[in-house]
Amino acid sequence: MTQPRRALVVIDVQQQYFAGPLEVQFPPHAESLPRIAAALDAAAAADVPVAVLQHTTGEGAPVFDPTTPEWQLHPEVAQRVPAGSFHSEKQFGTVFAGTGLVDWLREREVDTITLVGYMTNNCVLASAAEAETHGLSVEVLSDATGAINIRNEAGSVDARTVHTTLMALLNSNWAAVTDTDGWTAALGTGSALAGSNLVVSATS
Repeated sequence: MTQPRRALVVIDVQQQYFAGPLEVQFPPHAESLPRIAAALDAAAAADVPVAVLQHTTGEGAPVFDPTTPEWQLHPEVAQRVPAGSFHSEKQFGTVFAGTGLVDWLREREVDTITLVGYMTNNCVLASAAEAETHGLSVEVLSDATGAINIRNEAGSVDARTVHTTLMALLNSNWAAVTDTDGWTAALGTGSALAGSNLVVSATS
């Protein structure tokens, strides 16, 4: 397996997710935020390029209004964003649509993106699923992402189940899932992470 050319993609680590109706529940943000910070520190130490995305729904919107404090990056992330990193707003779940991220990755010959941030059940999932259409491999850090409780007309599911289910789903096809320590170790050795596949996941 050839050595991956990675970029760390930090998705929507905005104050909106630390209180209120969209507060991340599992892993609790008190646990996942330090892991996101650790991933940023590891990327800096290994000269891995960093891309930072912030979701916006426009001025006056009930959430992700760019004129509000809730829209801002959490300080633990903001203070770690390196000079020269990619930074864009986004309007869709995926990090790719309308952001210019694909061009930035190609300019740096990146072939593997590592996803951290929020939420597992929305933007992490959408971004991981789209990445293969751009010829990119994906890694997802299970302890540096997080989900919310979901309840709607189709049913209800708690955040722990949402998150752990989606980690298994992603690892079965769209991504290699590991934790921040495992990813940091892979950076140190320059090794790729191996996910599962549908056949193995269906028969194990």
